[in-house]
Amino acid sequence: VARLAATTLRNKPKPLRLYCIGSLYRYDEPQKGRFREFWQSNFELMGSEKPEADAEIILLTNRLMEAIGLKGYSFKINNIGIIRGILNEGKLSEEIQNRAFQLMDKRMYDDALSIIKNAGISDKWLKTLKQLLEIKGNNVQNVIGEAEKLLQNSDEALKPLKKLEKILEIVLSTQNLNITIDAGFARGLEYYTGMIFEVYVPELDIAIAGGGRYDRLVETLGGEPTPAVGVAHGLDRIMLALQEQGASLDFKEECKVAVVPVSENLTIEATKISERLRSEGIPSEMEVMGRKISKSLGDADRRGIPYVVIVGEKELEEEAVTLRDMRRKEQKVVKIDEIAQKIKVSGI
Repeated sequence: VARLAATTLRNKPKPLRLYCIGSLYRYDEPQKGRFREFWQSNFELMGSEKPEADAEIILLTNRLMEAIGLKGYSFKINNIGIIRGILNEGKLSEEIQNRAFQLMDKRMYDDALSIIKNAGISDKWLKTLKQLLEIKGNNVQNVIGEAEKLLQNSDEALKPLKKLEKILEIVLSTQNLNITIDAGFARGLEYYTGMIFEVYVPELDIAIAGGGRYDRLVETLGGEPTPAVGVAHGLDRIMLALQEQGASLDFKEECKVAVVPVSENLTIEATKISERLRSEGIPSEMEVMGRKISKSLGDADRRGIPYVVIVGEKELEEEAVTLRDMRRKEQKVVKIDEIAQKIKVSGI
């Protein structure tokens, strides 16, 4: 997506709001929730460095989790710039920092601290980092306050902390989300520059979604400097989480109208009517099983389809059909030109 923004979409007005869905591949040891081929969806917001852009991605992710019926999910959040600020104060190269982040992402904190120490960081900043990694909690005010007190001598770390505080202020004033601030949380991908977050459910110990801010990636790929923030949702993991929670797939019937010809020789006319209704924004389906009227009506009733259009020869001569209201058990002859309006007026 960043490459697309750097090339094909580079002249499009900002901000860009994009989404994509597809399968991806990685060389990995297959295990529960981790596959070599996996499905993923993305939300991306490109062109804004404002905290409200970060908040929008988090809130959009929350709406997705709500819409699919996940229970007990929670967010883990941090700003990678806070740790980078400390490591910059300690004069560590970006290469060393990225190696440390990859280990932190795997929760290998002792190994990460060993690399940082061996790279020559001063005892002062190593101690500060160790204390920072212990800061974690759900009370935003307390966690931010504790981190702010620890980082009062580091402008490089305080600035991203303030950005995180503003993002959380926007998010939590809008939705009462279950959010944990984890100052030791890092993501292994090197392009993250600011806020990062992941989504978890109690039934799995792996993230079902994750993302953050990547302000330099589009430029790295040859585009203009473009601040950006996004999220990826692991669709296989989400399905696994739903299964673990015993969720049932409840498909809502979208069809409003069943179109039924009384005989085979009226199939073409019935198809025309069905297509016309669709073009006017009314979900419709044709009787394609060759069933008698009584069986077609029974099927519509069972599935909760509110209207049935019965196409008969006599009515067609008057450019009309029989419109049956399945809920009221009433029917009347209406002109073909009036079918859509009659259904829309009903409000069903």
